[in-house]
Amino acid sequence: MGKALVLGGGGIAGLAWEIGVLAGLGDAGVDLSDADLVLGTSAGAAAGAQLLSGLDLDELYERQLRPPDAEVAARPGWWSRLRTAGALLAARSPETGRARVGRFASDAARFSQAVREPVIASRLPSAAWPERNLVVTAVDAHSGAPRTFSRNDGVDLVRAVSASSAVPGLWPPVEIGGRWYLDGGVRSATNADLAAGYERVVVLAPVSPLLPRLPRPEAELAALPEGTRHALVVPSPEARAVFGRASADPARRAAAARAGRTQAVEAAVRVARVWGV
Repeated sequence: MGKALVLGGGGIAGLAWEIGVLAGLGDAGVDLSDADLVLGTSAGAAAGAQLLSGLDLDELYERQLRPPDAEVAARPGWWSRLRTAGALLAARSPETGRARVGRFASDAARFSQAVREPVIASRLPSAAWPERNLVVTAVDAHSGAPRTFSRNDGVDLVRAVSASSAVPGLWPPVEIGGRWYLDGGVRSATNADLAAGYERVVVLAPVSPLLPRLPRPEAELAALPEGTRHALVVPSPEARAVFGRASADPARRAAAARAGRTQAVEAAVRVARVWGV
């Protein structure tokens, strides 16, 4: 069925790292923008929209090195993180846990959607859905059910990416079509299981799951149908040092992009083998 590129969540630093990795892979002759599916979660949704925007990889990379004037420095408070973890742990099912998170996410948000949407818009080279197959993940804040958005749904791209990255305790749920949606990372940091059916799958995962009961990308890849060729790229120790504990800090964006581009040299051979380059 073709090739799928999965871009996981990880804050503004994770987004920059993904763009750096993609640019570095391009330096090595491995261009992942020809994927039949680009699946983005949270920051990965913005990275996917950037990748398929029509700008070349060098230009996308250079955008990460500019002063992050349009970004907002913020991170969820410890109490919100604790409530989210507790809701997921205590629930009888993942959907029930995610719905519990949805019930307090609006009150716990530190910023309004009026603040959030201009930030997301600034990250996207275009407000139009790309022609190629971009799918972004979210979670229904009422039911806890997973939801995906693509150009075929008639949903504004900025709102879809905002929903995919509506981190509980930081950003409010996003209304789309009369429903409210949370960060797709509340279900999975990568949602790589949604790439099932594709023959070749490459996953860039800036962060490991930080919440209880969330699947690790390694497990999601292992569960793909037999015969699926896959590669997982996670931050090197040097990149993790750049992220620190503040992946949402805009000041880390440029350093994270550089770390990703440097790391791509090591990852290029195994990614090329999976991608069929």
